[in-house]
Amino acid sequence: MRAFWKGHLRLSLVAIAVELHAATESSARPSLHQIDRKTGKRIRYEKIVPGKGKVDDDNIVKGFELGSGKHVILTPEELDKIKLETKHSIDLVQFADYCDIDPRYFEKPYYLVPADDVSAEGYVVIREALRAAKKAGIGQTAMRGKENLVAVRPCGDGLLLETLRYPDELRKSDKVFAHVPHKRPHKEMIDLARELIERKAGPFKPDIFKDHYGQALKALVAEKRKKGKVTEAEDEEAPRPKGDNVIDLMEALKKSVTGRQAAARKPRKTAARKKARRKEKAA
Repeated sequence: MRAFWKGHLRLSLVAIAVELHAATESSARPSLHQIDRKTGKRIRYEKIVPGKGKVDDDNIVKGFELGSGKHVILTPEELDKIKLETKHSIDLVQFADYCDIDPRYFEKPYYLVPADDVSAEGYVVIREALRAAKKAGIGQTAMRGKENLVAVRPCGDGLLLETLRYPDELRKSDKVFAHVPHKRPHKEMIDLARELIERKAGPFKPDIFKDHYGQALKALVAEKRKKGKVTEAEDEEAPRPKGDNVIDLMEALKKSVTGRQAAARKPRKTAARKKARRKEKAA
């Protein structure tokens, strides 16, 4: 894989050469494009100025909006003059328990690898130190014209770097959750729900989850290519709950728990019983 960022990972006076690689694959998920129905060609977007028309790339510069349509124009040369100590380094200045970082801050994962054999030893030392301390290193680095807050932690044989959002990028949840009831539900309902959760608790196994929409989309495209048309399927509407929600919820929880208990109590055919039945059939 081609590295899109190269620099140094710094832990106090220790600095090692590292590279960043993308940890996700955007092409793995099928996507759709906008197509002109008449010509069958893909729709493209042009950069235009209202009342003037298309603008050449050479005439496009960046600007900071002041409001009321006014901007401060900044040239590439002026932007390059902004000196950032984090432009070519990741300085780990703080360490925190990974679980203590609010999940809303996490943005995108990257693989952080040693740039050469000389850096490999220091890389492994930092990896093992973070693993032993059960901590994530927090720092900053500049990528693609933006200074990112980052967290670095062990990941298998390597290190995973995750970009983090800054506090002012998060919306406060007070207004969003304002209409959520504050009254605590009935204890029995909580206990039943907790029992269902504990029965399905276990290590995270992402392989058992499939992208059903992606698979259906690929099948739809394959059918359209083969037949030139798509077979219509009737949607089955899910039954709507009736009556009081509290009663229905309590009943649903009880049925969920008792149903699974009955399934667990259902006798299983042992090897001895299976062998006896085979002898009976043979006789």
